[in-house]
Amino acid sequence: KGVKMSILEVGKDAQNTGTFNMLKDTSVNTDFISFNASTFAATLNGLYGLFLKAKDDYKIPSENIFTVFSSGVAVQAEKDSKLEMVDALADSFKMRINEPSRIVALIDVVDEARLSHLGIVPAAKRYSTFLIDIGSGNTKGGYFPNGNTEDFKLFQLTWGTKSTTNGTEKRLEEDKSLLNFKKQLYRLLEGSPNTEIIYAVNVSGAYNMSDNIAFSGGIAWSVATLMFPELADNPVVPVSYNDVVRFNERLYENYASLSATELTKTIKDKEVDKAAAAEEIKRVHKVFDQKSLMAGTSLLLKIMRQFEGVYEKKQFFLVKNGQVGWISAYVDQHIK
Repeated sequence: KGVKMSILEVGKDAQNTGTFNMLKDTSVNTDFISFNASTFAATLNGLYGLFLKAKDDYKIPSENIFTVFSSGVAVQAEKDSKLEMVDALADSFKMRINEPSRIVALIDVVDEARLSHLGIVPAAKRYSTFLIDIGSGNTKGGYFPNGNTEDFKLFQLTWGTKSTTNGTEKRLEEDKSLLNFKKQLYRLLEGSPNTEIIYAVNVSGAYNMSDNIAFSGGIAWSVATLMFPELADNPVVPVSYNDVVRFNERLYENYASLSATELTKTIKDKEVDKAAAAEEIKRVHKVFDQKSLMAGTSLLLKIMRQFEGVYEKKQFFLVKNGQVGWISAYVDQHIK
């Protein structure tokens, strides 16, 4: 949906262990994947502004700043025949910072999914976990089927939170009501996304191979934060399919109950920092409005449904800090 800056402090033992500390994670929502003149300009300004912040405010040398397009951009650009706009943005950015030879990599889906798994899933669960990252413009993930990190089985969809929201908005016509949005969202997801999801899960073979199904991406962080405000410090939250179904109904029927004020009232544990929890809830509402939360959560449920077996129950997890997962693995590989 925009430009993200993650600042990582890399330890001396990083080349052996891959360890790092997250110092800052911030983003500017510019909606580049709408591919029009105003979102292009906003994205260029966002890239330039965050690059300067890293270089001038944080004193990070230029060679330690990595600039990358996520696979969500690549997928949506291909879908809309707008790859030339991606090239134009990279060229404009390099000109503006006066670094014509800078690498601005366009990560493909396989690379990003593999890097996400390496950066997010702990080594102890590396080979029993199927990771699904729901991004803005696409969804990707997969697992390591053969007990090594070279062979990676990819899972991908051309739908993400923003593309599902945009697809639903296009169907609204004259009636912009929330009720019609809900109805059109259901219809949209029953069509092409449903077919894609069923096919992708079957082709991946993940149902039989994985005990744990972990979801990352903006919508996973949002759902986990709003469902369990008292677990603000927990980077990973276990959930059931029915938990998420009830939460999705609440998004439509009682959205006001999900405000920072209302949710912090429900926190009974005195050890929990209510102010910090409220800030995190407010962050969610800055990134996603009611309709995009409904779209993202409905897409999440569509995917979860494929793993909600009658005879074998999978353990579902929502990963909240997954947004820096593939980036940390990308940086780690490059410093090596």
